[in-house]
Amino acid sequence: MSKIRTLSLLCTIIAAMGASAFDADAAQSKMAKPPAMSEPLTSEELVKLYGNRSWIWKDGAGYFAVKQREFKAWTGEGAGSYGVGHWFVTDPGKLCFKAVWYAKTGKASALTCFSHRKKGSIIFQKREPDGDWYPFKTNPASTSDEYRKVQPGDYATARLNRMQSKLVQIK
Repeated sequence: MSKIRTLSLLCTIIAAMGASAFDADAAQSKMAKPPAMSEPLTSEELVKLYGNRSWIWKDGAGYFAVKQREFKAWTGEGAGSYGVGHWFVTDPGKLCFKAVWYAKTGKASALTCFSHRKKGSIIFQKREPDGDWYPFKTNPASTSDEYRKVQPGDYATARLNRMQSKLVQIK
């Protein structure tokens, strides 16, 4: 696949995930620096937040299976694509997923990471490397919490399988 097509594919995937990384309400409270006196989440806290859960995006979803730390995702952005790979956590407070993304234009590998910090009962999140910090999960929960889109169960594999079949038929 040409470098331009690979770059185009990755831009489409990143736009699909990035556009839904937080909604308009959360965007109003974004910050360039982490909150003062906040602490990074531990690896155990991150696994508890994401393990065996799906992060449901505007036009797609990613599933973080605990078994073998598998990551599966799909997006309907453009002609659609799906990704298969692994997720991992690192101290201090970072969740990453690395996947090979498939689309009708070919395939490309991508690494996406989010940092997490807590202050009191609020968890803040930032997409690495250039995102802004925003409230991700509050207690009591707010309707603008991005974490409300992280649901127990696998909301990705069925659509991923349909997307995979669709893309095979296109080739």
